[in-house]
Amino acid sequence: MRTIVNVWFAGRFTKIDEGLLSWVKVLLLQQKKIMSQESTNIQVSDWLHIKEQPFVISGPCSAESEEQVMVTARELRKIEQVKIFRAGIWKPRTRPGEFEGIGIQGLKWLQKVKAETGLLITTEVANPTHIEQALKHGIDILWIGARTVVNPFSVQELSDALRGVDIPVMIKNPLTPDLKLWIGAIERFYSAGITQVAAIHRGFHYFNRSPYRNAPMWEIPIELKRLIPSLPIITDISHICGRRDLLLEIAQKALDLETNGLMIESHIHPDKALTDAAQQLSPGALAEMLSRLVIRKYTGSIEFEHHLEKLRSEIDKLDVELIQLLAKRMEVIEEIGDYKKENNITILQLKRWQHIIEDRLAIGTSLGLDPAFLLSMLELVHEASIQRQTQIFNRGDY
Repeated sequence: MRTIVNVWFAGRFTKIDEGLLSWVKVLLLQQKKIMSQESTNIQVSDWLHIKEQPFVISGPCSAESEEQVMVTARELRKIEQVKIFRAGIWKPRTRPGEFEGIGIQGLKWLQKVKAETGLLITTEVANPTHIEQALKHGIDILWIGARTVVNPFSVQELSDALRGVDIPVMIKNPLTPDLKLWIGAIERFYSAGITQVAAIHRGFHYFNRSPYRNAPMWEIPIELKRLIPSLPIITDISHICGRRDLLLEIAQKALDLETNGLMIESHIHPDKALTDAAQQLSPGALAEMLSRLVIRKYTGSIEFEHHLEKLRSEIDKLDVELIQLLAKRMEVIEEIGDYKKENNITILQLKRWQHIIEDRLAIGTSLGLDPAFLLSMLELVHEASIQRQTQIFNRGDY
């Protein structure tokens, strides 16, 4: 039989299986650690002196020539929402022989952009030498790329190189959908004394077919925001989409999910770009797209908030009922596990599992639920059921 304990979790006493208690303790300690670091974090509007949100970071994927950089910057300066000019100076490519960036001379072009347009300037750094050169040339903001974030050794080298230099740092999510790895990179810069930190959501490499270059997996940046509420999150819609025709849709979705800013690649001649041509917009096309975005309010009138709270209370009650039903289901699973063990029957019954999928999908879709959502939920519940029965089978056998 299960042992149930009461734990103060998420603002209330919650009944939790004793077998999960150690996991919950780890989660609470992680949240406490992150929140203690988060309390020193400075809001993006403070360190960029930008009142309007969301703001836009824009510029070419790569700095290719002085003319290309300067003409693009002059056009972007005309767009009110664009506050920061971006350009890749060092480009980590998948294969050697491809254009790998213009190098240090591109930093001089960024200096010229700042002097002429007044835009803040940012570029990606991947090693301590890049940081040294970027600081030497007056780069305002650094960003850490997805390929770098996957390697904690590289992230540690970069954070060590910045110790004592409180320059703003933006940290892209790792290529893989690994929230702990992303948070770990953020923590390393906090630990180095960097207080001006932002996260960049640029999507995740995913093997399933998708219209996007990198799957958004919105649940990951949402969870990051829940764990570190004051951490600014900027959405790199260019790398999520990989195609111009998807940019407007993803930009609007990001705004509706309260992103703090957008990173959008722009090139004076996008089709001639040496890197990522398909996802870049001309400055004119960027201005037109931004004009079509709907900026929604974070809060409403008193009447709106009261009605919203009423609906949320109903959701809270339904969630409690759902959890109670899942707990009851798990009790039945335990009985099934004991019965199978007594009769020496295997845990996995494929015909039964196939029937459950077909039957529950049919019922759920008839009620208007999304099949993909239903399947994911069923798979999670089934995985938990298998794990519980496995524990029963292993109990007291050795």
